[in-house]
Amino acid sequence: MNTQTLSQKPVGQIVAEDYRTAQVLRSYGLDFCCGGGKTLEKACTSKKIELNEVVSDLKALNMTDNIEDNYNEWSLDFLVDYIVNNHHSFVRKMLPEISFYAEKVARVHGERDPELLDILQNVYLLRSEMMGHLQKEEEELFPQIKELVTQKKTGSVKAAIIEALEDEHDKAGDLMARIEELSNSFNPPETACASYKVLFQNLEGFQQDLHKHVHLENNILFPKALKLEQSLN
Repeated sequence: MNTQTLSQKPVGQIVAEDYRTAQVLRSYGLDFCCGGGKTLEKACTSKKIELNEVVSDLKALNMTDNIEDNYNEWSLDFLVDYIVNNHHSFVRKMLPEISFYAEKVARVHGERDPELLDILQNVYLLRSEMMGHLQKEEEELFPQIKELVTQKKTGSVKAAIIEALEDEHDKAGDLMARIEELSNSFNPPETACASYKVLFQNLEGFQQDLHKHVHLENNILFPKALKLEQSLN
């Protein structure tokens, strides 16, 4: 693939074709999940990043070989199960733990480091947002997608539902971006206690998982489900 073609591809599509590219884009701070509709060129311009450097790193992956998980080739019902069993379960496991440490650290160190109080409030908002979001996907959208795959029912996946879910992805992404800013990119101060460090490690891990989670839905599952629905009607 030549440089010009790659630069005009949406970043979400680049990652959908080879998830290894996510590591390169993340290293430059480029959003491939919520901002996956932007071309690579526009994404680089908005971040004032040298396009040719990013393209060079992407090409160095030798993208046609050694793809461990080609999510783009998975059946939609299998992808739904993968998302629920891996990413949804991760969210349900980690958010209570993150909340526990955020409360503890804010209580002990919040007077000295007031940003911890803001982190705690954003964690509360994130937890409320995500729990309702997961339920909506599992009870409304995901069963509809599985029905489409088995062709038991046509025309059931509504674009309005997907649009609402994508908006919720944006909200979660914005909350995590704010937490990243407040936490100095998840870098605790040198004097931080063990709980302080665990909190920031968990927050960073949660953000990384969220990026992949949202990518799989926004850039692969949702558009393919809408395309499948159209083909059956």
